[in-house]
Amino acid sequence: MEQVIIPTTDDSRQEKPVFSPALRKAAEVISYLSHPLFLPILVTMFLANAMPEYFVLFKQDSVRFAFDKLFIRVLFSTLFLPLFVVALCKALGFVTSFQLRSQKDRIIPYIACTTFYFWTYFAFKREAVAPPFFNAFFLGIFLAIVIGMVANTYVKISMHTIGWGGVVGFLLMLMIGMNMNISLVLMVAFLITGVVGTARLLLGAHTPAEIYAGFILGIISQLIAYGIAG
Repeated sequence: MEQVIIPTTDDSRQEKPVFSPALRKAAEVISYLSHPLFLPILVTMFLANAMPEYFVLFKQDSVRFAFDKLFIRVLFSTLFLPLFVVALCKALGFVTSFQLRSQKDRIIPYIACTTFYFWTYFAFKREAVAPPFFNAFFLGIFLAIVIGMVANTYVKISMHTIGWGGVVGFLLMLMIGMNMNISLVLMVAFLITGVVGTARLLLGAHTPAEIYAGFILGIISQLIAYGIAG
């Protein structure tokens, strides 16, 4: 007798889609390359090269190549230190995976990142050399991490889309607040955000709600930060 499968609206009985190993591997590579820890230095490099007139003093302070000290500062506080904390937590058994898949794994890295990013914002702000929108960018990252850390107690939110939502929000503020014509860059940022969110869905790392929540959180954090320090 032929078996008949009756459609059901019960989510617990529906099977999740299965993707090919090649597609999942591509999604994994995209997830690594688009990790939010890389975004501060990428945005810094973009701003310094696209708008050098705002970073003249940093260029004058260079040693080997233009803006080298600025790039090293950002790399150290926003990439090296967070990676060091995650590696230390992994070595001590505080986290189960470098991917920080569970809410519990994210607690210590969240706390560490709030410290590092606020330090970065405060140092640039006190130095009074960087343009206000640059300071606002790091303040926005700090706010996003704080809100994400609080939300992590109750729900899981995509850190990838928090980061890329922050980039989109920052670019929106440059367009609206400073009347800069960066529509092409903004379109590229939207496209990359969509690709990153899709990659996280393909890997089963997040639900659509977690993806959208991270994206909205990233944008709102930058809007608030620009209103404070921009």
